[in-house]
Amino acid sequence: MGLILLLIIVILLIGAIPAWPYSRGWGYYPSGGLGLILVILIVLYLLRVI
Repeated sequence: MGLILLLIIVILLIGAIPAWPYSRGWGYYPSGGLGLILVILIVLYLLRVI
């Protein structure tokens, strides 16, 4: 389960990189949201919920 979550997070982080001209105006919103999800998952992992 942990490996699957790790792979999903890595794929989402790669997808959040503004590589195309139309997505450069998005700023930090995609990666900031993914960072928040990553922090929540780390806290849940440390609390032994997942």
